[in-house]
Amino acid sequence: MAQMSFLEARNRAVTEAMAENPHAVLFGGMGGPGAPEGGYAQAFGRERVRQPPVSEEAYAAAAFGAALNGLRPIVSFSTGSFMFNAWEPVVNEAALMRYMSGGQMSVPVTFHFYVGLRPGAAAQHSQMPQAMLCNAPGLVVVAPGTPRAAYEVMRAATTSDDPVVYVDCLKIHGEQGDVETGVGAKPVRAEVVRLGSDVTVVAVSAQVPRALRVAEKLATEGISVEVVDARIISPIDRDGILASVARTGRLVATDEGQLTCGVASEIVATVSEYGHDLLKAPPRRVAVLDVPAPMSPTLDAAIAPSEERIEAAIRATLG
Repeated sequence: MAQMSFLEARNRAVTEAMAENPHAVLFGGMGGPGAPEGGYAQAFGRERVRQPPVSEEAYAAAAFGAALNGLRPIVSFSTGSFMFNAWEPVVNEAALMRYMSGGQMSVPVTFHFYVGLRPGAAAQHSQMPQAMLCNAPGLVVVAPGTPRAAYEVMRAATTSDDPVVYVDCLKIHGEQGDVETGVGAKPVRAEVVRLGSDVTVVAVSAQVPRALRVAEKLATEGISVEVVDARIISPIDRDGILASVARTGRLVATDEGQLTCGVASEIVATVSEYGHDLLKAPPRRVAVLDVPAPMSPTLDAAIAPSEERIEAAIRATLG
């Protein structure tokens, strides 16, 4: 067990996957703390680590073909906005092949991209397609919110026989936490990262540290907030989330993605349908407002699912 950042934990998981399995290959750029000294290409060779041209559709398709032929590609698209160029091989090929082959084929590929509002990045570099990808049957979509989750979820993704989309928020790369490395893959489930009794906050990715800070603040007023790191958003861990709501009777769901038809909305809908009798008050959603991401940092902050908005939602559920 060691203290490390979210970024280091994620990179440690990628490094271990590459070291343990000679069939693991890397497309695109990953680096920083936790990566091998000198970079992945120097550590594992240029046959296994490719820096493709800026043609997302082409290298996603190449990774899809490689997965069908026994390799385990890890593909980085950089920002989530660029993944739209790879929609065809990801959503219409990789996601569907197991079903269309009657279970005869598997596609063990991990698609990775960065999300999150960034002041000055503007609309075309701030897209958050995680909810759209949850609408693609056949894809597993994960979005860790702590350093431990960053490691464990990547380890699980790189050993899965199904295509996994790993949603990675840049703004939490510096978050620190205890991580046990060198361990095998575990099933990905929602995780309670702070126990509470008054209200459950189910948070996705960057919203986890935000929710924890709000919970810490409200504890000084005697308000007990349980925080759940969703970790996996397709399929949602319904049982894990319902177990938390059963303890608290209230729900706030938050994601740094769009509000309408978004991940937070799906969490609220799931609990409302399967755990309606558990609720003492109407559930609340905190997400990005349904507008394109502005260039202006001031306007960017105005649409974000901020700590202030999470706190307001919690207070609203408590009446």
